[in-house]
Amino acid sequence: MTKVSPEVEENMQMEAILPVSVDVSFASNRFPKYKLGADSQILEESKEDNDGPSLKEVVERETSQLSEQHKRLSVRDLASKFDKNLAAAAKLSEEAKLREVASLEGHVLLKKLRDALEHLRGRLSGRNKEDVEKAISMVEALAVKLTQKEGELIQEKFEVKKLANFLKQASEDAKKLVNQEKSFACAEIESARAVVQRFGEALEEQERVSQASKKQDVEELIEEVQEARRIKLLHQPSKVIEMEHELRALRTQIREKCLSSVKLQKELELSKLAEENKFSLYTLNGSETLGSYLRIQPCSDKVPPLSKCLIQWYRVSLECSRNEVISGADKSVYAPEPFDVGRILQADIVSNGNKISVITSGPIDPAVGLGSYVDTLLRKSNSEFNVVISQVNGQDHSSHSVHVFHVGKTRMKLCRGWITKAREIYSSSMQLCGFRGDGNTAAKTLFWQARKGLSFVLTFESERDRNAAVMLARKYAHDCNVMLAGPDDQV
Repeated sequence: MTKVSPEVEENMQMEAILPVSVDVSFASNRFPKYKLGADSQILEESKEDNDGPSLKEVVERETSQLSEQHKRLSVRDLASKFDKNLAAAAKLSEEAKLREVASLEGHVLLKKLRDALEHLRGRLSGRNKEDVEKAISMVEALAVKLTQKEGELIQEKFEVKKLANFLKQASEDAKKLVNQEKSFACAEIESARAVVQRFGEALEEQERVSQASKKQDVEELIEEVQEARRIKLLHQPSKVIEMEHELRALRTQIREKCLSSVKLQKELELSKLAEENKFSLYTLNGSETLGSYLRIQPCSDKVPPLSKCLIQWYRVSLECSRNEVISGADKSVYAPEPFDVGRILQADIVSNGNKISVITSGPIDPAVGLGSYVDTLLRKSNSEFNVVISQVNGQDHSSHSVHVFHVGKTRMKLCRGWITKAREIYSSSMQLCGFRGDGNTAAKTLFWQARKGLSFVLTFESERDRNAAVMLARKYAHDCNVMLAGPDDQV
């Protein structure tokens, strides 16, 4: 047995390693395990595959499943399946390319290994030489095995390429089918839309025709009714017209009779009251004209004094039998205001449980020249009157200085110089009427409530100014949709 020196072993290792290229890549991180079989055949040791079925088997199984299910799958699903299998085939092709590269590198490696063993066999002898020859035979067997594997890889690559082409063609066909079905679906949708539109137009036309026919039927019916009325009037025109005129005349007469009856009853009651006043214990003194005042006076000294009696003034209307109470008019003196013009005034005196009534002889007459004076003031935007404040919130006012009372189109103001006592616009809380208290100046005095909690009793220079201010304020308030009257007055 030949002994190999350490220098020879070092040279052998260097010579065996140096020829190997540095850019060789291996498909695996370890060298495969082989064993020598019968007739010096090299067999690769079997290893357990824990990675599951290969990609080729998966592609074949998917293909078979697609062929079985293509009848019950939609075109879109088939296209999706073909796209997936095409991607799998491409992946398999890439894997085959990697295997081809690894096989080429294996050939290069085996060739270099064989050359190194041949070089080593020339230097060795004995048993070591036999081992080297045995290794050379194993390398040659590995080369044969690798060649067989390359053949199988080429065949597999051809089959994969064929399968990829088939799947690519199938995918293109599926896409064409999808586009064709999509175009068919779009055409059917457009056709359905056109049908729906035609149905809508037909319904609209039918509704329009129905409305037109209904309107025409109504017009024809109206014409028939008018024609029937005309025919009826042609047959008996005079009788129908006479009956209509008689009905109108009867209604007018009944209305006039009712009004005359009410007036006669009221006049009868007034005449009775006037007759009773001649023998009454009290009488009314004063002119029954706007701008004056009425005073109740006893007719004898035997009657109770008025200071111990309860007095209430009323407005009496000829159209109705109900008397209107004048709120606050409970004194023996009352000065008529513009609201009393054309009305009859009555006063009830209650003493010891007995009631005695006195009444004016007729309606209150308007003041002479007051209408033209008010028309002149209406041409102005603002009218001013000199007044004296008699009371403030029901309390007597000590100062008798002259103030100016402004009556405007939108508001009223009471001031003295630069000092403003009150300034308010026309509102529902404002009240204005003649003063309903006692005194000889009642005809020149009015009551004004500017707002809740603030009221004045104002004395004017003349009765005409008082009545003109009341009429102006009520006219301007009416233009502002406000009814200006006294407390509890029915307007």
